[in-house]
Amino acid sequence: MPTDTMMAVRLHEHGGPDVLRQDEVPIPEPGPGEVLVRVHAVGVNPPDWYLRDGMTNLPPETRPKFSLPVIPGTDVSGVVEAVAPDVDGFAVGDEVFGLLRFPSFEGAAYAEYVAARASDLAHKPAGIDHVHAAGAPMAGLTAWQFLIELGHDHPSPFQAARHRPVPLGPGTTVLVNGAAGGVGHFAVQLAKWKGARVVAVASGGHEEFLRDLGADEFIDYTTSRPEELVHGADLVLDAVGGPRSSRFLRTLKRGGSLFPVFFGEFDEEETAKLGVTVTGTQVRSNGAQLAELGRLLDTGAVRVAIDSTFPLADARAAHERAAGGHIRGKIVLTAA
Repeated sequence: MPTDTMMAVRLHEHGGPDVLRQDEVPIPEPGPGEVLVRVHAVGVNPPDWYLRDGMTNLPPETRPKFSLPVIPGTDVSGVVEAVAPDVDGFAVGDEVFGLLRFPSFEGAAYAEYVAARASDLAHKPAGIDHVHAAGAPMAGLTAWQFLIELGHDHPSPFQAARHRPVPLGPGTTVLVNGAAGGVGHFAVQLAKWKGARVVAVASGGHEEFLRDLGADEFIDYTTSRPEELVHGADLVLDAVGGPRSSRFLRTLKRGGSLFPVFFGEFDEEETAKLGVTVTGTQVRSNGAQLAELGRLLDTGAVRVAIDSTFPLADARAAHERAAGGHIRGKIVLTAA
């Protein structure tokens, strides 16, 4: 067993990447239903910098509660160090990965050790290393819950309607906007796995990368307008979202659906006139779904693209890289 303290990266105030600070803190003890994980790698995700910024991009009524100082991070891959007596299915020495306690901000993953709910974890696929495993949970589960199976009954804080994935298969066309990013590159692959025709929208430098992942058509948004080139799509997964998401409505056939990953702004009269639906959800931790995704990762049917890696102690540089944009796949911190 380790000593009783560890290194963690914490926020004591909100601000830019420079507010991420190394601290020595107590190693957590696993409570009922939990295991202690020795962290090998940590995925960097948008909620990490939303938390760092103080959630200024979210409506006040949807902001999760948290108090400073706080350890950010939700995506981990590592090795089980200790197991609570009531936990079945995991043992000391098991390699695991997971999305921890999301949508709360109590994942505390930017650390050398983390206490994780066993239900949030899955066994790490043997065919990939900890860095690639740490890049999968949030982005992969977001794509899974939007496209394949929601897997929970919790309402989205951003809409009243329940999200329902669209059945995908041969004969369906899916447009993925932001296709080279974390969620986007998983969405391209999962849609192809289901047999759909995939149109990938990203900046020009990502064409070869996305075609290698299975995209049937590529549109460079810096030189073309996807909404003028695509018509009759069954589904748009907009991994960018935001106020400009509504421009993709006109790419859909009647009866089609637009899924904005980050809530957008839509005119109900326009969607009704076009005969399309707009729904979204909020990704939630789910070890069972992650195990299903893990089987695809193990066989190579789905791959995790790594944009860059940084030591945990250099989390600031990782956040600076994220702020620079044009990310291809995932940024990962290495802790061991």
